[in-house]
Amino acid sequence: MAKYYENITPELNEFIGKQHMFFVASAPLSGEGHVNVSPKGLDCLRILNPLKVAYLDLTGSGNETSAHIHENGRITLMFCAFEGAPRIMRLFGQGYTVLPNTPEWDELAPQFTMHPGARQFIVVDVQLVQTSCGFAVPLYDFVGHRDVLIKWAETKGADGISAYHLEKNMQSLDKLPTPLGIARQE
Repeated sequence: MAKYYENITPELNEFIGKQHMFFVASAPLSGEGHVNVSPKGLDCLRILNPLKVAYLDLTGSGNETSAHIHENGRITLMFCAFEGAPRIMRLFGQGYTVLPNTPEWDELAPQFTMHPGARQFIVVDVQLVQTSCGFAVPLYDFVGHRDVLIKWAETKGADGISAYHLEKNMQSLDKLPTPLGIARQE
């Protein structure tokens, strides 16, 4: 049975803190566009207050979430309990991208472990919190975080990451501009 909350309660905050991964969903306004769902790990999420969360977004092969929220703001974060009692939790909200070398980046960065390849922060103003049963979510034992992305970014170095952003992260699959792409044009 689904339950709804106006904000992230202390109990839900604790639940989020125990999860090793979460999923991010976004979509363009166009019905022809691609819906995106991305897994996130590496302890990259912080609850800033009961109505605001942020995660450190690392360089990846696409930049769909940033393009989508730049276009329309819509974003959902989903957490699943893979250990312990079954539970699914969704944070529905409006998001925005924070790029490096901005005052908001400087405010957020000290709260995070800054990994090589850090691309941007995604900040979500939470509008609704929903929990549901999660009875069909399988149980998994957490072994550890993969270090492949970190090693890849270290090998590329700052110049290589910048070149990769130019090649892969300036627009979405649907050709929507990303804040990274817009900033490069200015």
